[in-house]
Amino acid sequence: MRIEVDRDRCEGHAMCEAVAPDFFSVDDEGELTVKAEEVPEPDKAAVRAAVLSCPVTALKFSSR
Repeated sequence: MRIEVDRDRCEGHAMCEAVAPDFFSVDDEGELTVKAEEVPEPDKAAVRAAVLSCPVTALKFSSR
């Protein structure tokens, strides 16, 4: 499972970072960095919660 970001939608709210800081980081300009695109099994619940927390639905999972 991978994390995908729609950079055109992302507004830098940093909700994902608040929920899963090991996977997401938002800088002072609101630019999102995905620290690890591949999600290990033990972290899937936290990352899924982070994806769902995005107020503009800029994040999603992919099975690629």
